[in-house]
Amino acid sequence: MAAHPTVVVAGGGAAGFFGAIACAEVNPHARVLLFEKGPQFLAKVRISGGGRCNVTHGPHDVREFTTRYPRGEHALISPFHKFSATETVKWFETRGVALKTESDGRVFPITDSSQTVIDCLVREARRNKIELRANCGVQAVSRCDNAFDVALTTGEHVKADRVLLATGGCRTVSFGAVAASLGHTIEPPVPSLFTFHIDVPWLRELAGVSVPDVEARIAGSKLRERGPLLITHWGLSGPAILKLSAWGARELHARDYKFGLEINWLPHLASEQLRHEFKRCIEDHRAKLVMNAPIAPLTARLWRALVLAAGIDESTRWAGLSKAAQHDLVQQLTATAFEVSGKSLNKDEFVTCGGVRLSEVDFKTMQSKLCPGLFFAGELLDIDGLTGGFNFQAAWTTGWIAGRSMSRE
Repeated sequence: MAAHPTVVVAGGGAAGFFGAIACAEVNPHARVLLFEKGPQFLAKVRISGGGRCNVTHGPHDVREFTTRYPRGEHALISPFHKFSATETVKWFETRGVALKTESDGRVFPITDSSQTVIDCLVREARRNKIELRANCGVQAVSRCDNAFDVALTTGEHVKADRVLLATGGCRTVSFGAVAASLGHTIEPPVPSLFTFHIDVPWLRELAGVSVPDVEARIAGSKLRERGPLLITHWGLSGPAILKLSAWGARELHARDYKFGLEINWLPHLASEQLRHEFKRCIEDHRAKLVMNAPIAPLTARLWRALVLAAGIDESTRWAGLSKAAQHDLVQQLTATAFEVSGKSLNKDEFVTCGGVRLSEVDFKTMQSKLCPGLFFAGELLDIDGLTGGFNFQAAWTTGWIAGRSMSRE
């Protein structure tokens, strides 16, 4: 590679910017060109975390951190030892972006504005003399002797010594067309973070109600997750559901997003403990209506709905709650059965599993094993993480490693 190489970065998102900056910082003699087919750079950064930008997740042991990736867990162990969430925080803070870690581990800029992160990345790119072009995508890449011919959507051609593909998640197989044309296998893309559609009137009437801890289970599967749950106008969302959608992405896609779901609303209580709680209520609240004496932490609205769904009449008092009714209520509280009829995106974020097959990439350098001089970073790879900053961390890490690798002769 020449001492003054030309490096083309395809994709103006988190991974592309991080790769371009890392390359230019290590080799200031390199000519680094970053092409973004859309009108805006860092569009996904802008909408992340409701416009606040969930930069990463609070530092963990690397091995523990990688368990947050349904696809890519083992491949990311070595990269995270080189550039972890701790390094990400240092990178941004040394460049003027103060960060804060919230109680759930998510890391945001203290400004609560994604614009702070965008401004930092664009400023660093310009400071390192990276040539930025929006509305100009990479349409095709072909080998030309020991270099690449890069065809742009504007009709122009650029000769490059090295190419970084960081074009984002493969929403369709065509998104991986450039990688495929250079010999790579594209794992079929399917959505990875989504919410569940459930057409049950009493549930939808509870839209806005949240529960701090439930266990959600997919019927006929080993898939189960615990965490907060949010009831919405179309069904169920929240971390417990999003984790299920990520781990079950391929299986739920194969079921056409139609499957049985069970919710345990009180996972901290075993069935026997619930019956003991009922006995206490019968002794202490004999004259009270069952629906007026919720068990914590369930809200009054949710408790009422679950009591009615168990077939208990609203006029039933604790003193008159039969053994059969107690059994039905235990079942309702620990295994409410729903039929999921479809899915929706998690807010405006589109995360997919699928992309460039990981076994075809050297994760020490992020270079292709099939095409020397070709590098990958971000969601174009068959890597996806749980919600909470994990997808951005994979982008920062793979971009940083790819950029530094491309800078070397």
